Amino acid sequence: MTPDEARRRFVDARVAVLATVDPTPAPHVVPVTFVVDGDTVWTAVDGKPKRSTRLRRLANIRANPRTSLLVQHWDEDWHLLWWVRADGTAVITDDPDTLDRVVRLLRLKYDQYDDVSVDGPVIEITVHDWREWSAH
Repeated sequence: MTPDEARRRFVDARVAVLATVDPTPAPHVVPVTFVVDGDTVWTAVDGKPKRSTRLRRLANIRANPRTSLLVQHWDEDWHLLWWVRADGTAVITDDPDTLDRVVRLLRLKYDQYDDVSVDGPVIEITVHDWREWSAH
């Protein structure tokens, strides 16, 4: 897989797994919806049910902004397996203009956001390293 193909697959993916670490440093992973603009990946806290409004991913990013996002394709035919990882630095923002922009982009990608609120905050990940692997 070429770097351009890896980026295309990442952008087109419907879900990514966001990895953060807490101060101990224990890993924490959670699936997220996302959009990409160049070397920036955006995800937002939305209105889907959550156990708490005090999300661990946000606390972890505030303590340590280093993150990874992973998208993958699984198939019983292992020749078709691939993954793409984006490693970067995250910041959290409640800026209304940023939130509006990210919500518009998320709604373009995911029809479900027509019925699910996106009140933020927004996580902005500046990607420093793109990694990819494919079985062939």
